[in-house]
Amino acid sequence: MVADSDNKIIKDSSLVLFDGVCHFCNNSVNFIIDHDPKNKFVFAPLQSEMATNILKQLGEKNILIDSIILVQNNRIYKRSRASLEIAKRLNGLWPLCYVFIVVPGFIRDFVYNIIANNRYKWFGKMEACRFPTAEERERFL
Repeated sequence: MVADSDNKIIKDSSLVLFDGVCHFCNNSVNFIIDHDPKNKFVFAPLQSEMATNILKQLGEKNILIDSIILVQNNRIYKRSRASLEIAKRLNGLWPLCYVFIVVPGFIRDFVYNIIANNRYKWFGKMEACRFPTAEERERFL
């Protein structure tokens, strides 16, 4: 379960933690929002105090900003596994991507890490974290 800034539990939501200054990461959040009509996901930048607190509460000691993180049912998913878990809950054909779960994690994460390590060079970096629109604000913690 995910808690908001007042530590209220948001039932049936999954928290996506993302690099708030990465253009690719912000575009990924936009993509998730566009393919999540039932609002299953809520979002917070990894740079936020809330993200740090939630991850520490779940026992995560090394909090790095080089990965998308999904917090779902008090479990932490990182890198390619987080991406697959997110895809599984989107509408359209995106859940079919979950078939790649059969590929060993070290291979999936090898590809993921190439993109993650080059994301600023390839996609750019923003000066500040993403600011949600008025319609999206309720989905950001």
